[in-house]
Amino acid sequence: QVQLVESGGGLVQAGGSLRLSCAASGIIRSINDMGWYRQAPGKQRELVATITGGGRTDYADSVKGRFTISRDNARNWVYLQMNSLKPEDTAVYYCYVVRYDYTYWGQGTQVTVSS
Repeated sequence: QVQLVESGGGLVQAGGSLRLSCAASGIIRSINDMGWYRQAPGKQRELVATITGGGRTDYADSVKGRFTISRDNARNWVYLQMNSLKPEDTAVYYCYVVRYDYTYWGQGTQVTVSS
């Protein structure tokens, strides 16, 4: 089992920045991909950013150039630096990790961007 705890969400004005953190604990050997999804009210969950164990990253087109994902393999943390935030970035953000063929999810953290 892997447990994930997110932090760093909150309320910010458009153009501002937030940094989300996610700590993985439990059986953390052989974690592969880590990343973030988000879900806005009335919308499907969408992939925001992902990072492989080797550090390769991928982003949704809507956040490219504004968000940066990183990970600390020694501590098993994953981060999402979010800059130039827009009201449309408002959502619950969920971190995830993949261990073998199973995906573990955090409980989510709310990000609200006011215009």
